[in-house]
Amino acid sequence: MSEEVQEPMINSTMKIVLAVVGVFAAGFLMVGESKQKTVAEMEAESMIRNYANIQGMANKKCPEAVESATGEQVFFPTKIDTDKETYITLSWDGENTGNGGFKNASCTLKASLGGISDLVVDNKVIIKK
Repeated sequence: MSEEVQEPMINSTMKIVLAVVGVFAAGFLMVGESKQKTVAEMEAESMIRNYANIQGMANKKCPEAVESATGEQVFFPTKIDTDKETYITLSWDGENTGNGGFKNASCTLKASLGGISDLVVDNKVIIKK
């Protein structure tokens, strides 16, 4: 008689284990399906990466170009103009204008060139591509 009682318990236990495994499997499938990105999400991520790359390149190259043209080191631009896709223009106001330093400088970087396209210091064109 004890054998008959144990056999239904094994079947009940197996059913519970299979149910738990089934729930986990369904959960993994649902999570896996929801992680696929739509085309719009991929396009948005691509645009953000492109803008970050343009801005990073401008923040590296433009201060170096202004320093080589003026002899003064610049840090934070006073104005930023961009369409967030193809170009970024950084502008600085000079700090040492009374000591012969520059009044203003602007540097435009175009993504299509991969570098500086315009550099203007005190209305004098230094680079024009």
